[in-house]
Amino acid sequence: MFGPFLNVQELTEITLYVLQSQIIALPFNTSGLLMLKERGYIYASKHEGWYAVSDETFYPASAVQLTFDPSTGRKFMASIETGKEVEWTSENNYHFRLSAFKDRLLDFYKENPTFVVPKTRMNDVIQAVTAGLEDLSVSRPVERLSWGIPVPDDETQTIYVWLDALINYLTKANYPFQIPGQEDAAGWPADCHVIGKDIVRFHCIYWPAFLMALDIPLPRQILTHAHWTLGREKMSKSIGNVVNPFFALDRFGVDPLRYYLIHDGGIRDDSDYENSHIIERYRKGLKGGLGNLASRILRGKNWNVREAVLSATAGEVPADSRVIVDHCNLLVKLPSKVTMRMESLDPGAALQDIMSAVSQTNKYLQHTQPWDLVNDLEMSKDLQRIIYLCAESLRICGILLQPYMPDTMVKLLDMLGVSPDARKFDNALLGSDSTYGTPLVKLGKGTQGVLFPPLRSDQ
Repeated sequence: MFGPFLNVQELTEITLYVLQSQIIALPFNTSGLLMLKERGYIYASKHEGWYAVSDETFYPASAVQLTFDPSTGRKFMASIETGKEVEWTSENNYHFRLSAFKDRLLDFYKENPTFVVPKTRMNDVIQAVTAGLEDLSVSRPVERLSWGIPVPDDETQTIYVWLDALINYLTKANYPFQIPGQEDAAGWPADCHVIGKDIVRFHCIYWPAFLMALDIPLPRQILTHAHWTLGREKMSKSIGNVVNPFFALDRFGVDPLRYYLIHDGGIRDDSDYENSHIIERYRKGLKGGLGNLASRILRGKNWNVREAVLSATAGEVPADSRVIVDHCNLLVKLPSKVTMRMESLDPGAALQDIMSAVSQTNKYLQHTQPWDLVNDLEMSKDLQRIIYLCAESLRICGILLQPYMPDTMVKLLDMLGVSPDARKFDNALLGSDSTYGTPLVKLGKGTQGVLFPPLRSDQ
């Protein structure tokens, strides 16, 4: 569900799939327009309005403003939403009766208050629809838009990119060739529709209206995320302030980059990309936090993790102090806390909760200082208890971190000796696994075999 951060192979496979799907879907996209026309929602008319070439969309007068460019002294009209320049355009084309769906959309939003996440953007959508909707241009003259799918029976018009693209989603669900009674067999409606904040209007107002007009179920939720900026400015290929992801992957690795993007990436507010931020997260959270905890527990010479697991799961090391009880409660509550975050479509907050548990475990380890107990036979049960709780922290956090850093967590769980069959979310419960503790891989010495080796810049 939370997979926007992919490795190169996954990205290549998805890209090929999307390209193939679009090629197959092209002949069928016209069916959506024909159905809308058949139902009386499409009509031909002269259209005048503010058009942004770069955004490929018309904006109502309420969505544009006079803008001043301080570098050139030039004044121009621009979209309030994207900042892109608009020009007044007049042309004949086809329109969708968007205005007819104002009340129906508002009723839907009222019945589904979490339809758009986060709530601030849900409020923005409701405010925009309440203010009134203008009918939407859904085609352009072919001399102004030569590429794209022609309007059926009218070669002088090209289907407008947003109607074309949005209707294309349905081709994956076999629309309009669905089997009666099995309309959702191909995965529609989507559980979660993920978009950027700059296209909220298209996906949270226009798209639902198209679906309502066709009597097709709407997505259950739409997650709208913020942007990554560079130097506090929105990334733009045209001005060159962009990040080459392949350079970043080569320098930091796939999993650390995934970790950083989800940990710092914004749902509500924009996040500023900076290599120094990645290095800081790597050194403190990964290498100094999770990696250090794993090395101290799994590579300690004076205790045995397997013996600690056996003793604890046999009931030989009961919790008998406030510090231990508190740490047990932390681990018991962590899975449900992560579940709540995920169901709220906030994977970044879930990740921070998991890493907070890692930090608390390091503090617990430092507080209890098991290395001072190794030569005291009377304190052997205390030693076993400390090592067990730290090992459980690693096991539970390792399971919960799999969606974020899959390759690294395979390594961690192998080091812990957790069976591949015991790495599901349901296994992330304190005391639920008594079989681990014997490494499935060689732990190595020094920097060999550590979860997070020093960055090249540190060497």
